Amino acid sequence: MLPNWLVRFWSSFSMTGLLLATLFFAASLTPTLIPRNYLTQGVLSGVAAAAGYGLGFFLRWLWRYLELPEFRARTQFISKIIASVVCGLIGLAFLWQAAEWQNSIRRLMHLDPVDTAHPFEVGAIALLTFIIVIALARLFNLLLYFISGQLNRFVPKRISYVVGTAIAVLLFWSAANGVIFRYGLRVLDSSFQRLDALMPPDMQAPTDPTKTGSAASLVRWQDLGRMGRSYIATGPSAADINAFTKEPAKQPVRVYVGLESGSTPQERARLALEELKRAGGFNRKTLVIITPTGTGWVDEQAIDPIEYLHHGDIASVATQYSYLASWMSLLVEPGYGAEQSRALFSEIYGYWRNLPRDGRPKLYLFGLSLGSLSTELSNDLFEVLGEPYQGELLAGPPFASRIWRSITNRRNPGTPEWLPQFRDGSYVRFTAQENALEIQDAHWGPLRVVYLQYASDPIVFFEPRSFYRQPDWMKTPRGPDVSPDLRWYPVVTFLQLALDLAVATTAPIGFGHVYAAENYIDAWKEVANIDYWSPVETDRLKELFIAKRAGKK
Repeated sequence: MLPNWLVRFWSSFSMTGLLLATLFFAASLTPTLIPRNYLTQGVLSGVAAAAGYGLGFFLRWLWRYLELPEFRARTQFISKIIASVVCGLIGLAFLWQAAEWQNSIRRLMHLDPVDTAHPFEVGAIALLTFIIVIALARLFNLLLYFISGQLNRFVPKRISYVVGTAIAVLLFWSAANGVIFRYGLRVLDSSFQRLDALMPPDMQAPTDPTKTGSAASLVRWQDLGRMGRSYIATGPSAADINAFTKEPAKQPVRVYVGLESGSTPQERARLALEELKRAGGFNRKTLVIITPTGTGWVDEQAIDPIEYLHHGDIASVATQYSYLASWMSLLVEPGYGAEQSRALFSEIYGYWRNLPRDGRPKLYLFGLSLGSLSTELSNDLFEVLGEPYQGELLAGPPFASRIWRSITNRRNPGTPEWLPQFRDGSYVRFTAQENALEIQDAHWGPLRVVYLQYASDPIVFFEPRSFYRQPDWMKTPRGPDVSPDLRWYPVVTFLQLALDLAVATTAPIGFGHVYAAENYIDAWKEVANIDYWSPVETDRLKELFIAKRAGKK
């Protein structure tokens, strides 16, 4: 005999809601872009089930509100039994297939297949998550009825419900977006900043006076932060480049300014300019302005290759704006970091444009992830038309990137969203794992823009409107790294892609949001118009970076 409280608890659930919850749970087990483990799958399935339950509950309420005919009591009892059996069978069938669905992604990403989807663990985590979400929903419901009850003293009942609902939604949204997300984002960023400052440097300060962080530098080594210290301390030396190319090489110039080096974006940008001048960066053949990812990280897979391609005759400069992962900022504050990117570009470009044309380096911009979005926002085309820089390489452009989105939406008919072509290809081109930058009869203009993006990257292809419609990138032909078993489901696909967004960097290199050096090599050659590397030499360089990655494993 079940306890009365448990019977009452079970009776409080809507059967229509539970049926849709089961269908949403089942759909959540299908693949999207990134492989999932049982923990992430369980949380996702629990949230999806709660969303399905909420929709079913609303439909049931709407049916009663419209005073449509109800089933008789006996019919209701029988229908509940049938629905419960059907729900159970559907859930079991989809759990049984879940491992194969995950393997459909893993095979494309060259990962070992899994033998099981851990159905018991997934079920338990999903149930716990479902209960938590439903509890929050009932808390919202209590708040709604409390507000409506107070308003009902002064206004008619139905008006009190409408106004009460609006106020409750506003309060919950304000708490989530204004307090938990935005304020929490700043608090977390500040906390990580203080933590980073307390950590002792994990690398020794450079002795070379030309390097940032050395005794001669304008920037203190301890102020660079972990990401800055790593960027300055690593990378190929002149000897490394010479050993590979068998040609004279220079030591690449790298300049980095951390958050601790200045209290405002403008201060850090001015310091970066002065440090770049001190280190001789404007005397190099090529100069790259880098906007790091949200954490301040500069991807070695992106910068090391171009230093080889230019035989070390290159300088790069970056300034930090955050300690947070890019995906966190993307969800609640996509413009986070744009101010720092604009400040740095303004300082460097303003100095560069006044140098003699025949004596200044070629200028390029680079950004990965949130750094790509901020790079787009760092300048307007009309500001540089009179004196354009030479090009941009933007990797993993986030879905919130306004310029990227505009170009993608206006792509040439017949080209897929994951690898579009834009007009005559003279201004912007797209590429992925396979080099797609050589377009027949296309000729570059004075400014070259290349987007490097993988079809399996949810940072790029998260689609808010997937809540109610199928994204274009899911249509045929699909990208080579997207599961053929991926299907669109209203609401559920949106939740799946939101989870993919958070775990995008857990994919193996060359997939998801983890970009490989060999793909950067092709992109850099096109952006920087490097035609003095033969295909054989280029392939050797790719093999070098592949071997380096293998050696680190």
